Amino acid sequence: MQGPPLLPGLCFLLSLSGVLAQKSKGTCRQCPLNASCVNGTYCTCNPGYTSRSGQKFFTFPLEICEDVDECKPPISIYCGVNAECQNIEGSFYCHCNAGYKLLSGNAQFSNSNENTCQKTTSSKTTTGTKELQQVVEDIESLLTNKTAWVMEEKRDIASKATFILQTVESDVIKTALRAPDQKIQKIQNSTVAIETRVVTDSCSKGIIFNLMAQMNSLSIHCNDVIQGNTQGPSAVAFISYSSLGNIINATFFEETNEKDPVYLNSQVVSAAVGPERNVSLSQTVILSFQHVKMKPRIKRTFCVYWKGTKEGSHWSRDGCVLIQANKTHTTCNCTHLSSFAVLMAFDSQEEDTALTVITYVGLSLSLLCLLLAALTFLLCKAIRNTSTSLHLQLSICLFLAYLLFLTAIDRTEPKVLCAIVAGALHYLYLAAFTWMLLEGLHLFLTARNLTVVNYSGVNRFMKWFMFPVGYGVPAVIVAISAASRPNLYGTPDRCWLHPDQGFIWGFLGPVCAIICVNFIFFLLVLWILKRKLSSLNSEVSTIQNIRMLTLKAIAQVFILGCTWFLGILQVGPAARVMAYLFTIINSLQGFFIFLVYCLFSQQVQKWFREIIKSKSESETHTLSSRFGPDSKPSEGMFSRASEEKILKLEHSIPHGK
Repeated sequence: MQGPPLLPGLCFLLSLSGVLAQKSKGTCRQCPLNASCVNGTYCTCNPGYTSRSGQKFFTFPLEICEDVDECKPPISIYCGVNAECQNIEGSFYCHCNAGYKLLSGNAQFSNSNENTCQKTTSSKTTTGTKELQQVVEDIESLLTNKTAWVMEEKRDIASKATFILQTVESDVIKTALRAPDQKIQKIQNSTVAIETRVVTDSCSKGIIFNLMAQMNSLSIHCNDVIQGNTQGPSAVAFISYSSLGNIINATFFEETNEKDPVYLNSQVVSAAVGPERNVSLSQTVILSFQHVKMKPRIKRTFCVYWKGTKEGSHWSRDGCVLIQANKTHTTCNCTHLSSFAVLMAFDSQEEDTALTVITYVGLSLSLLCLLLAALTFLLCKAIRNTSTSLHLQLSICLFLAYLLFLTAIDRTEPKVLCAIVAGALHYLYLAAFTWMLLEGLHLFLTARNLTVVNYSGVNRFMKWFMFPVGYGVPAVIVAISAASRPNLYGTPDRCWLHPDQGFIWGFLGPVCAIICVNFIFFLLVLWILKRKLSSLNSEVSTIQNIRMLTLKAIAQVFILGCTWFLGILQVGPAARVMAYLFTIINSLQGFFIFLVYCLFSQQVQKWFREIIKSKSESETHTLSSRFGPDSKPSEGMFSRASEEKILKLEHSIPHGK
């Protein structure tokens, strides 16, 4: 009996993408933002933008045109001496460095040919620099004075920190505004780093200021800096504190239920605009933080700001959202200005070398066994039936999942590829568990009918039911997950589902349900078999048959995925023991499939013996023809050798029915 085509679920997904591409071809009505239509057929990104896919012309309606940063490699626009490039949305401009100005008096120019930056000798510039230097020295004296922070009450420390942060922001903005001719000021010592920008003109559309301090950066729109102020200069300040995080640390964060400890893993930074301090931003600001500690096992990341209240100041997540995080940097998006930081929960479980070795050895053995099992199910005609089709699909899904896990689970760069790997693993493991559920259902139906596996009613039901469920249901779950939160595919250290916002339950929910249902099926099958065996006479229920049946029944626990429940039991004092049991048993699932469905099957054993016998007879015939018709002793010698091989194989393979 020829089985249905393999992996119809994946083919269905590929066909869907093809249909979508065909529908979008030939029309420009759905060109994305910052893109234009070409000849009424294709879309192309506007100048200053590039497609995320890298294609110049495209038809896919969900393509994204991203801003090209002309100021960074590989373009790196050169503005000439004493000048630097400033990227804006869809374009760029050049401006003179702090202490320099164009002879024309303009604030911007296009390229190095227009560079006429000359050093200014304004007394205001010198005064502004000295005043900012004084502010920095005052901050350093406050933060390095250890006796000032020796307080009994945590609330007092928070209040004093709030006062210092607000005072510093105010002083820095006032200092920058007193020297409007000095457009950009940068100053740094061992305790604090400051960069300020002063705006004296109106803002062009799309201008974004990028400020940097101690490898941390702030991106803010020009319109949010001037706040509609047309009567005088406006300023933005970005301040980074080296040691303030040791004072207002993660103990001031109370909005987490993490079992693992949370740490402050960045410098504390402040962002402020003036002359008016309290403003509502028209567009969000983007903050990029460099991590203080480059730990690989990051469990969760929180973007927080310092929230001052009458009840006491503390770190809060309100208005701040994590954009992305890797091992070295975190990027946040915030709707307001304040003081910010990054908090992280690291996995408290250190990497266990023994568990890693067990995992790789077990999965490698399972890969070999799954390959042999799949070949057996495909080539052995004696066992081709509905049950074998189930075994084959389960073997294929587990083989692909294990192979992808071993080769790509920790390849976190580039992010897009990591997200694709995470989505593929999500689908393959869900498909594998769905086929385990179908295995359990088929086992129960077969036992209930108390007949051979080829029972016509069970076969008809499973034939029409199993493929749409086995590959369709996981595809629907993954499609919903990817459509709702595509950014949560991939973590900083693994290409897997991110635990944030309960996203991991898109995998754990179906898996826990399948484990529970399969365990019920397993208990029902044992109960049915017990009743059946008790009704048989002693001649039929031989010791060998009972032993083989018991062994196969126990092995079904591993094949049906019931042992994955051990993963939930990895808590408390027994966590380490459960981790080893979970790893050893589940990494060998492919081995158990080959053992039970191939080596324990008398039909497969007979097929193996026929293959070996056929090969031995072929070798004997070849040698006999080579030595001639009179070489009877040699023929007898090789025939006896073949028989010995067959007998040896029969003794090595367990017998069963």
